[in-house]
Amino acid sequence: MRRVLNAKIYVAGDARQRALDSARSVVADRVAELDFEHEVELRDDDRLEVSGFGDDAEAALALLVEEFGEYTTEPEDGETYLGTFEGWGDEGFVVDIGVDMVVPPSELEELGKGDASAIRDRYGLVQHTPLEVVAGETPRLSDAQVDELWSWRKDETGRVNVNSCTRAEVRATVNRAGHANDIVTVERLGLLEQSVVCAPGTDPPGLLASIGRFLEGEMKCVVV
Repeated sequence: MRRVLNAKIYVAGDARQRALDSARSVVADRVAELDFEHEVELRDDDRLEVSGFGDDAEAALALLVEEFGEYTTEPEDGETYLGTFEGWGDEGFVVDIGVDMVVPPSELEELGKGDASAIRDRYGLVQHTPLEVVAGETPRLSDAQVDELWSWRKDETGRVNVNSCTRAEVRATVNRAGHANDIVTVERLGLLEQSVVCAPGTDPPGLLASIGRFLEGEMKCVVV
């Protein structure tokens, strides 16, 4: 059995192999309790393909699809898909699930005033962030996705979101920059998309300026 996930490794060079090794570790951790002998490969389109066998193969693959989404080119109206945030502009948000789902500005109004770029800035959305969309004539973000984004703004502390880095790399960078006590945790949004949750009293833009010199990915703040 095999599935193509909507988890992407889009970095190049040595970072690409490190990210793939990290992805394999994450997948192995998620299915560790199941009877599932598996392999994880990287496709030419940067997506992960997981194949394997065992008594729990179907359950294991379903678990991975639930967390990372599944590549599809024929979405069904009314179904929910987890894709990656690939673009923003006058047309709204572009979410890649295998095909581009365009969430128009009219469907972003639940996230507050402003155009797609302003909303992206408000919620600190870096490119490739996993986003859940509902397919249809007019695609929209799922209710759960809207609630999650709003929760970032309701936190008493802010966040710094970053792409192109594994969770371990971001944690190591925070420690290297001397900010271990200035954060609560590093949340994994995707394989290479992380959210640094600031501790009370930590200034997100200041944290970004401090750790940004050590990281090559895109970084954006959520300021509350």
